[in-house]
Amino acid sequence: MRYHQSGNIPQKRHTIFKSPEDKFYYEQLFGTEGFHGISSLLYHIHRPTQIKSIGEPKDVTPKIAVDKNVTPRMFKGMNVTPEDDFMDSRKFLMVNNDLKMGLSKPRKSMDYFYKNAECDELLYVHQGSGVLKTFVGNLDFFIGDYLIIPRGTIYQVELHSDDTVFFVLESHSPIYTPKRYRNEFGQLLEHSPFCERDIIAPTFVEPKDEKGEFLIKVKKENQITDFIYATHPFDVVGWDGYFYPYKFNIKNFEPITGRIHQPPPVHQNFEGHNFVVCSFCARMYDYHPMAIPAPYNHSNIDSDEVLFYTEGDFMSRNHIDLMDFTLHPGGIVHGPHPGAMERSIGKKFTEEYAVMVDPFRPLKITEEALKVEDPSYKTSWLEDQDKTMEDRSQE
Repeated sequence: MRYHQSGNIPQKRHTIFKSPEDKFYYEQLFGTEGFHGISSLLYHIHRPTQIKSIGEPKDVTPKIAVDKNVTPRMFKGMNVTPEDDFMDSRKFLMVNNDLKMGLSKPRKSMDYFYKNAECDELLYVHQGSGVLKTFVGNLDFFIGDYLIIPRGTIYQVELHSDDTVFFVLESHSPIYTPKRYRNEFGQLLEHSPFCERDIIAPTFVEPKDEKGEFLIKVKKENQITDFIYATHPFDVVGWDGYFYPYKFNIKNFEPITGRIHQPPPVHQNFEGHNFVVCSFCARMYDYHPMAIPAPYNHSNIDSDEVLFYTEGDFMSRNHIDLMDFTLHPGGIVHGPHPGAMERSIGKKFTEEYAVMVDPFRPLKITEEALKVEDPSYKTSWLEDQDKTMEDRSQE
């Protein structure tokens, strides 16, 4: 993240700041990790604390179907059920104590405001477009955008169609860009696969000076509670700091390639506590004359591995559709499907795009995931089984 400033702010923080009509503006510190982590200062027309009522909490705890998993699995995202409501559409498929991830297919724009009070959110736009409206400005989003939304952000999502699809990840820790790509001042280094120009901050919009009843749904500890506030939450006249939502498009990730196959860490895009997020992008294949572009078999002993397939033809997998998730649990060897290694030899480039998440603690499987699971995946490395799957796909 880098310093950003929008709107009107006082010359000195924590000092008197008034409107042209000689009315006080109200300062808010917005940040995490106590007073140690990155933060921003927001200036409101009205006090942001004016609660009128609080409703009964609604439990949204994901229902666990498999608590301890060692089985390779594939979940057919195409079969996840769409919902009208933005929050109801969020179907978590895999969870642990560090994160939750799944798919969201909302049909309608939000007519309320939302705040995740304990998790940073990553929304990857697989399909559709719209506007992420927040109390520090707006972000237009399109296919391939990662939307990084820090915890505590009050936002709305306006959709441009009823067939939008998001890959969703909620993190109990802050989501950052990889530390190894930043110097001691936080600047992205020259060999980083992206730079600050690729990170888009919100566009400032005029504040809403409105009183009434404004519904903000607040999520904490797997409960959503309705708060009614007396003033519009988007009444910020200005702000500055390092803590704000932003977007990054997967096609601005510049892949790192080599003469022989490069390991998955070169694809890393983001990280949180006990997990990383990688972007597999269109790239040149390995260019050693004897190179095998397909990944080698590996065990990833220390992490599970989840891949979400979003665009193109993923060369190491057979019978994969867009929106599919594959899960390879830590400790279980996995690698290319039968024939994939041989097909890759001599290929010069790939047009595939996928989001990979490696959690360093085992994932639990939810009931929502089992509804869309392809049970044949676990034996799909058998050559006879692969032939059977191929015959089925041609029927």
